[in-house]
Amino acid sequence: MYEVDVDLCFNVVKEVVSKASEIVLEGHESSLEVMTKTSKFDLVTIYDKRTEEFLIKALKDAFPDHKFIGEETTANNKLTEEPTWIIDPIDGTTNYIHGYPHIGISLALAVNKEIIIGIVSNPLLKQTFTAVKGRGAFLNEKQIHASKSTELQSSLIGLEVSVGSIPKYTEEYCQKYKNIVTQIQGVRSLGSAELGLCMVGWGVWDGYHVNHLQSWDVAAGSLIITEAGGCVLGVDGGKFNCETGGIIAAGTEKLCKLLVELLNCK
Repeated sequence: MYEVDVDLCFNVVKEVVSKASEIVLEGHESSLEVMTKTSKFDLVTIYDKRTEEFLIKALKDAFPDHKFIGEETTANNKLTEEPTWIIDPIDGTTNYIHGYPHIGISLALAVNKEIIIGIVSNPLLKQTFTAVKGRGAFLNEKQIHASKSTELQSSLIGLEVSVGSIPKYTEEYCQKYKNIVTQIQGVRSLGSAELGLCMVGWGVWDGYHVNHLQSWDVAAGSLIITEAGGCVLGVDGGKFNCETGGIIAAGTEKLCKLLVELLNCK
């Protein structure tokens, strides 16, 4: 079993993210050179890479024995028991490119394969969501709480429909949308999975679902939800595991289970 100084880790990562925000803001005010990674739907800018390089270097300097899983430079989705930072430098790169202000600098710290710190910061809107295991969830240092909704009909649900633009997932996401759209009060999508999860932790969305992503897309937000009193499950309704890149979340366990059933209907 590994142990870390949680307070030290939390204080360091908050400071590091604050400094990384300056890089992201610089890019927001510049002409962005856009590159593709795996497909035309998988984009990256020089600011994604610069931000991740800065985050990893700063955290390595503070914690030389810690491991890293990062989207742009160390793309390995396998967790070990060792203290590991899971990093998405700009979650919502397509939003960033278009000037749509819903992006997140996302970091989570996992120890013994358990997420104990989560932070998602949107420098464009000056919002920083944080959570430490057992201590609650916060937005700009003010405590937040998940929704108490238990009924589908009165719920606002986030569905990350942008994943459906990937051809092999289009039919699946069209089916999910058809399954829920007439059963709930409304569907929303931000184009950033981590921010979508934060909307549930904040209590402004009652539930959220995304699948076929990576650990860095869901790790921090999942802790923010549970520390806000919400529920997170795997896509099949089992225990949530960030390494699968899929999640169904809600403010209450009852609503979460209803969403599992509804989203998995064929």
